[in-house]
Amino acid sequence: MDTNSVHHGRNVKRIREMLGIKQDVLANTLGLSQQAISQLERKEILDTTVLEKVSKALGIPEEAIRNFTEDAAVTIISSTLHDNSGSVNYFPTFNPADKWLEAIEENKKLYERLLQSEREKNELLQKLLNSKE
Repeated sequence: MDTNSVHHGRNVKRIREMLGIKQDVLANTLGLSQQAISQLERKEILDTTVLEKVSKALGIPEEAIRNFTEDAAVTIISSTLHDNSGSVNYFPTFNPADKWLEAIEENKKLYERLLQSEREKNELLQKLLNSKE
């Protein structure tokens, strides 16, 4: 087997993993299924249109996928991540589940404050009623 041959799919997988992007997140960004991304990552050569869409979704130049080497990819990705002048970030910088849990906690705190406020009102009313007797 020629170790110098280019395998676009494997390169996409390596770069995706280096960026910490899950298959399902990339799939969602591209409007594909996770299984489609898995199949894409097994293809030796990706056509130009697919390569363009994937590189845009990953926020890296197409050349990073075409000419992947560990050292070159780290350099290209690093410089791309530090220079956001022309890139669009397709991936959330937060975990939606964490945000959901934060919202639940905030609702819980709001409920507890409301409950405390109601208790204080009841105590004031009780004192007012007791003082009139």
